[in-house]
Amino acid sequence: MKSLVKLLVTLAILFLIFRNIDLHRVAATIGNAQPGYILLGFAAQLLSTCVASYRWSVIMKELRFGQRFTFYLKSYFKGAFFNQALPTSVGGDALRVLDIVRLGFRKRDAFAGVFIDRLVGLSGLLLLNLLANLLRPGLLPDRIFWIINALSLGGIIAIIALMAVQRFNLARFRMLRKSWLRPLYGLSRRTNRVYRGNKGAIQIAMTILTHLFSIIAFYWLARSVGMEYGLVIFLVIVPPVILLTLVPITLAGWGVREGAMVGLFTLIGADKTMVLSMSILYGVALIVTSLPGLYVYLAGKHQI
Repeated sequence: MKSLVKLLVTLAILFLIFRNIDLHRVAATIGNAQPGYILLGFAAQLLSTCVASYRWSVIMKELRFGQRFTFYLKSYFKGAFFNQALPTSVGGDALRVLDIVRLGFRKRDAFAGVFIDRLVGLSGLLLLNLLANLLRPGLLPDRIFWIINALSLGGIIAIIALMAVQRFNLARFRMLRKSWLRPLYGLSRRTNRVYRGNKGAIQIAMTILTHLFSIIAFYWLARSVGMEYGLVIFLVIVPPVILLTLVPITLAGWGVREGAMVGLFTLIGADKTMVLSMSILYGVALIVTSLPGLYVYLAGKHQI
C-alpha cells in the first residue's frame, strides 16, 4: 500500500509537469544529448556513491563494527539499487541494516550505524546549502533564498541538539530514563563518537565531496542537453533539490526532483524542456550507477 501511494503521487506530479511541457520535445532533447557529457555525468555520480560508501565504512569502523571497506561498498551499492530501481517496501537502508545484522550485531546497533550515516550525509547537505547561497546570494528570489537558509540552519541546529543530549546525566534526569528516550541518548553518544575531534571535519568533508560529485553529474548532464550555465549556478540550485528529494513521498524522488528543478531553474530563465531532460537523465544515471548493487545482490543470493 505504501509503495502504491508513492507510485500514485509520483505519477500525479509527473502528469502535472508534462502537462505544461511538450513530452515530444523532451524526448527529442534527450535523444540528441551528447554521449560524452552523459558519460562524464554518469562517472561523477558513480564517484559520488563510492565516496558515500567509504564515508559509511569510516563511520562503522569508528562505531567498532569492523569489516573491510569492500563489505560496506557492496552493501551500499545494494542499498542504492533497492532505493532507485525497485519500488519495494524494503528500502536500501533496511537492506544495509540486515547486512550488518547477518554479521551477528544487534538490530538496534546496526540501525544506529545506518542512521548516523544518513545524519552525517544530511548535515553535509545542509551546510552545502548555506555555503552555496553565500556564493550567489542574489541568484534566487529573496523569499526562496531565506526559506532555504532557514531550513538548512534549522536542520543543523536540530543535529547539534541531538548531539547535546548525551551530555545530560541519566541519573539526574528522570525523563531521559524513560524507555522511549534511551535510544535517543544512545544515538547521541554514537553521533558524538563519530564527530569527535578532527574526525568530524573529515566526515563533513567527505559528505560535501559526495554531494559535489552529484552536483557535477547534474552539470555534465545539463551540458549534454545544451544548458550552458556555470558550475556555480548548479552549486546554488541543486542542493535544495536534493534536500527535497529526501522527503519520502514519491518513488526514488521522481517527480519531486523534476518539479523542483524546473521550478528553480525557470526562475533564472532556463528552458523548461532542457531542465526536465537533464533531470530525467540524472534519474537514469542514479539507476544505471546502482546496477553494481544488483550484481552483488544476485551473487549473494546464488551463494545462498
